[in-house]
Amino acid sequence: MAIVDRTRIGIATPHMFMDGTVDMELVNRYVRRAEELGYVSLWTQERLTGAPTVIDPLSFLAYIAGQTSRARLGVSVVVLPRHNPIHLAKQTASIDQMSGGRLILGVGLGANAKDLVQYGLSPERRVRRFIEHVEIIKALWTQENVVYRGDFYELDGTNIEPKPVQDPHPPLWFGANADAAIHRALKYGDGWTGAGSSSSADFPAKVALVQSLLAADGRTQTEFPISKRVYLVIDDDEHRGLRRMQEWAASYYGNAEVAERAGVWGSASKIQEKLAEWSELGVDEFVLNPVVEVESTMEQLAVMTGLKA
Repeated sequence: MAIVDRTRIGIATPHMFMDGTVDMELVNRYVRRAEELGYVSLWTQERLTGAPTVIDPLSFLAYIAGQTSRARLGVSVVVLPRHNPIHLAKQTASIDQMSGGRLILGVGLGANAKDLVQYGLSPERRVRRFIEHVEIIKALWTQENVVYRGDFYELDGTNIEPKPVQDPHPPLWFGANADAAIHRALKYGDGWTGAGSSSSADFPAKVALVQSLLAADGRTQTEFPISKRVYLVIDDDEHRGLRRMQEWAASYYGNAEVAERAGVWGSASKIQEKLAEWSELGVDEFVLNPVVEVESTMEQLAVMTGLKA
């Protein structure tokens, strides 16, 4: 079984540093080589507080926009209710300009409502706040002098310049796992991504839900792509590979159990087979996320996925 031709291959970038030392030489080397190998997209994640050491995703994308020229640049995901929508619209429009129209903005509701309190926000009605953010960002990206009346925000002729390069705007890919959140993604978003920490066992059912909702709307995955972040360790010794995945999950998520629920580990052929299975299921774009030995794994993955002969 092989990865189907329509499935695009993206890769996570080394913007998190488990030893606490930011290594920009590694970043520069990695993203340039990823483009050379043919990866179509480079991805970050958001971690604002706590360990490990993680560069702010939007600052990072602005930086690597100048280190690259072809690969699309994505964050998966920004926890939207934490942010001011005007500020976020301005930041992301600027990144789209600086990159020549290569931004993908992944957004999510966030798993912990209580987390909003430290940002001076109430956890109440966070879904409504999330929807208002989406509506305001799209309006500011595409309209002049935006007038908006919501429960949380009121805009009276607000404008940002420059607008994004992409027409009508950079794609908004929703990170979502709950069925209700997937329904929101289809209503307000431009794509759906299976969260890296969500259960791999549940993924086929979630893909089927997205596909059924698209069919009911008369839409296709060409208009609304499905993507999946894949945490992985390539290691012929499966026990060691699992242990390394668990160590990483414990460090990043504070929960080693995420490794078995969401990770993929083992030989190159085992991982290749799993990717092919998900590709056949309907994945339009992978965000491959090596968690150890990132440079050598990036090279191996390019061969395994057919990017490099």
